[in-house]
Amino acid sequence: MRARQRSPRELSFNLFEMNTVGHISHGLWRHEGNTRERYTDLGFWQDQASLLEEGLFDAVFLADVLGTYDGYRGGPETALREAVQVPNNDPLMVIPAMAAVTAHLGFVATFSTTYEPPFAFARRASTLDHLTKGRFGWNVVTSYLPGAARNFGLDDQLDHAQRYARAHEYLDVLYKLWEGSWDDGAVVRDGERGIYTDPAMVRAINHIGEYFRVAGPHLSEPSPQRTPLLYQAGSSETGRAFAARHAEAVFVGGSSLADFEGTISDIRSRAEQNGRGADAVRTLGSAVLIAGATRADAQRKAERYQSLASAEGYLAHAGGGSGIDLAAHPPGAVLADIAASNAGTTDAATSARYAPGRTVGDALAEVTRFDRGPFFAVGTGEEIADEIEGWVAATGIDGFNLRQFVSPGTVEDFVQYVVPELQKRGLYRTAYPDGTLRERLFPGSGPRLPADHPGARYRGGAGLA
Repeated sequence: MRARQRSPRELSFNLFEMNTVGHISHGLWRHEGNTRERYTDLGFWQDQASLLEEGLFDAVFLADVLGTYDGYRGGPETALREAVQVPNNDPLMVIPAMAAVTAHLGFVATFSTTYEPPFAFARRASTLDHLTKGRFGWNVVTSYLPGAARNFGLDDQLDHAQRYARAHEYLDVLYKLWEGSWDDGAVVRDGERGIYTDPAMVRAINHIGEYFRVAGPHLSEPSPQRTPLLYQAGSSETGRAFAARHAEAVFVGGSSLADFEGTISDIRSRAEQNGRGADAVRTLGSAVLIAGATRADAQRKAERYQSLASAEGYLAHAGGGSGIDLAAHPPGAVLADIAASNAGTTDAATSARYAPGRTVGDALAEVTRFDRGPFFAVGTGEEIADEIEGWVAATGIDGFNLRQFVSPGTVEDFVQYVVPELQKRGLYRTAYPDGTLRERLFPGSGPRLPADHPGARYRGGAGLA
């Protein structure tokens, strides 16, 4: 087994983004320093990308949803009024514009395995990996909004187990297309003989499975990474098992440092059980970092953000994602009991995420708070760097997705105040290394999937029959 090592002190930082007005900081589109209304302009994304590359970020991490949050107050009206991830545009489409003005920044886009067939996505992903010269990553999701299912012709979303079963086969089809359909050296570009591609080195995959029938061959020649760097964010038992088999970077969650430490240890142990090694998966958490020239300056920013936070926006987001309309239940009602009774709109994984005894009143009181831990810090660059060091020591986490409140102010403050402090401590790069996004996260591993990854078993056409 090939070990995938890097300095344990160098952290990964991505900007958590979405091709929309309001992502997860609801109400902040009204902030006087925000430029989110420019999200439909190419210049907005190019400005973001240039700033992130100046700040030596690993990547911009683009979330996505395929439906509206319509579980609150019986419809999508609140989400529409509050700009809760609607309107939104396709995350894949802005990547080439950002790639054109950068040379190193990575681009991680969310795409669901549940509704669109794998063959078309395989070509889109290869195209992006070509255009970015190996800087593309895919955040693998199975989708969770009931409205998304209805948008693709289903009466309701597939149950949790079926979505993941479909995802496993989806990945298998993609591995066959990306890794097995074209041999290395298939593209010869021999002008004298008039041969661009050697037909003997390209093959159909002839996949016939429970969910998909795909003949192939793949339409794109091999890109720098072939398979894009694979991200995943599932926290359920099924999601962790999926991550341990497929993912190279996992977006983990938790309500305490102990939660994160336990989840990270579990994922690494599962990766070892899958024959991949504990170092095969990088872990990321969502971080709220509000920086200023002084602690008072940072605190003023945080207070302004809090004053603009929209309770209705957060309630729409929570209700749409969980299937629970908080406005429809008394404050003393227990969330887990409501979720369990809503068998048609929630699943076991959703029900399990609610702490025992947590009530609707608890949720309402906390809904607009963004200071919930553990990865929350307000202060100077030095103070925030101190906190980050403590988080890493306590959990073993590999990096963070930075939550935005205003664009471009959140990133500007992080780059100005926090990055220099992290660099002084050896926790943050001072220059980009050469290579693909995969090589950046796993130095010395090469641009391709490692041999111990399940996708590698199809190389050279092995196993396609």
